[in-house]
Amino acid sequence: MNKEDKLHAMRHSAAHVLAQAVLDMFPEAKLGIGPVIADGFYYDFELPRTLIPEDLSILEKKMKEIMKAKQRFERKVEPAEKTFEFLKEARQPFKEELAREFAAEGQEISFYENVDKNGKVKFVDMCEGPHAEDTGKIGAVKLMKIAGAYWRGDEKNPQLQRIYGACFETKEDLQAHLQMLEEAEKRDHRKLGRELEIYMMSEEVGAGLPLWMPNGAVIAEELEKLAKEVEYSGGYDRVRTPHITKGELYEKSGHLPYYAESMYPPMEMDNEKYYLKPMNCPHHHLIFGGKMRSYREMPVRFAEYGHCYRFEDSGALFGLMRVRSMCMNDAHIYCTEEQFQDEFLAVIDIYKKYFEIFGIEKYEMRLSLHDKEGLGKKYVDEEKLWIQTEEDVRRVMKKSGVKFSEAEGEAAFYGPKIDVEIWSAIGREFTLATNQLDFAVPKRFGLTYVDKDGKDKTPLCIHRAPLSTHERFIGFLIEHFAGAFPTWLAPVQVTVLPVSDNFMDYAQEVAAELKAEGVRVKVDDNSESLGKKIRGAEKMKIPWMLVIGEKEVAEKMVAARNYHSKKQEVYGKDEFKKMVLKEICERSLPAKS
Repeated sequence: MNKEDKLHAMRHSAAHVLAQAVLDMFPEAKLGIGPVIADGFYYDFELPRTLIPEDLSILEKKMKEIMKAKQRFERKVEPAEKTFEFLKEARQPFKEELAREFAAEGQEISFYENVDKNGKVKFVDMCEGPHAEDTGKIGAVKLMKIAGAYWRGDEKNPQLQRIYGACFETKEDLQAHLQMLEEAEKRDHRKLGRELEIYMMSEEVGAGLPLWMPNGAVIAEELEKLAKEVEYSGGYDRVRTPHITKGELYEKSGHLPYYAESMYPPMEMDNEKYYLKPMNCPHHHLIFGGKMRSYREMPVRFAEYGHCYRFEDSGALFGLMRVRSMCMNDAHIYCTEEQFQDEFLAVIDIYKKYFEIFGIEKYEMRLSLHDKEGLGKKYVDEEKLWIQTEEDVRRVMKKSGVKFSEAEGEAAFYGPKIDVEIWSAIGREFTLATNQLDFAVPKRFGLTYVDKDGKDKTPLCIHRAPLSTHERFIGFLIEHFAGAFPTWLAPVQVTVLPVSDNFMDYAQEVAAELKAEGVRVKVDDNSESLGKKIRGAEKMKIPWMLVIGEKEVAEKMVAARNYHSKKQEVYGKDEFKKMVLKEICERSLPAKS
């Protein structure tokens, strides 16, 4: 058993121990399900009363007693009728419901018994396993929180109480995880988004529809500026498309049959149905097909920061990470089969360039494949093309040298894709964006180019969005940098702090010179103490604070304090301007303290 499988078995076993502890505390408890999740496990229960946070410590103590007892996990398989009878007598209706479904599908129904040193059965749960050898080999466990959950996720069913737990192989690993969670809470983009005046949500506008405040607009514009520079050097042409479109376009592209539930309902005018745009690709296809194309033009690369709208389920909405209004760093590359490898590798290189700029050291890419069962339903019914294009992408990924894994059943409906996973500075995992190969939709749109032999051929299309959406990526960056952005990305790059009004003229002079060079600078002209001005600037995580006093005015200097390094140095006025402009121009990462 490898380390990953061993940890999975530990976490599965910990869920059983939790259920055992709950039944010890509440003998009448009804058991739901208790699966393994990232970093631990959870278990759902129907209980005689609502749990309170203090119950977690009691249950955790009971769990540790069970773990210390080293009860063995023993697997048993029983005939279906005997299973139903046992679960009915045990008054476990949720387990009985599952057992009857498994039996109807012809599945084997297994149980695991927790057996003490004297051979006495202490707990029994219906489960397919696997488990640790005994409860003493579970590792380190901590119960984390209580939540509500409908049985089987259906609000028509009873609401159960869900207990989440963390489980790691060692106490040291568990402690590191808890410290990461504590740091993640401090970096929560929803909390910092409010405090740093980056974005806000309003019930008057609607759920999942963020309002960008001035500071957030600056960050979004800087990201767009970066993307435009990278795409210009990569040979992309910029296009613009409308926010609404006739439904016929999405019927043609195939999006309506597959994604209607994720789209806003249509608006009906002049006997036509119009939809808010959920994606940019159909519009780019129209632009490509708007004129005759020659092989000499290929590849054609269209880029757009197109605003899209998707009606995400309300339960899935989460700050900037899952929204209903999004501005996508989108582009579509139309190329020949011979050009595909170079174009796909060039997109991977763009990702790597961005990772370097933002200090993203850990990342992984996942090749998402189709599954045969979904052909004609979830995926375009072109089995040979699926196999061919998946192998093409696999070959290119191997050549790129980037670490990747594969996942069946996760492809886009029109072709295989690369999903990009990144990790923040504190080790939190985020799904960033996708890089997709489309072999089907260009054909639907009748897109062609005249090849060297004079014949019309259908191009391949690569969909890519390396910076994801403004919303998701800015949410990630807030947490990655803990709101303390590098100078080039910071909404306010420099704040000038005169010690008193006597030095205001020079402070305004310094600010004016910086502003003339394009630096985002503000003068704190409040009649407060210098200490309070510094605390205010630090609260807003402004990279540079320039303190102006009598000495600075006399010598035409600035006392510059850096938020990131916590160092304070005296610079000549022009010397500081040159230094900060270099930092901005090079898009340098923050200096470490």
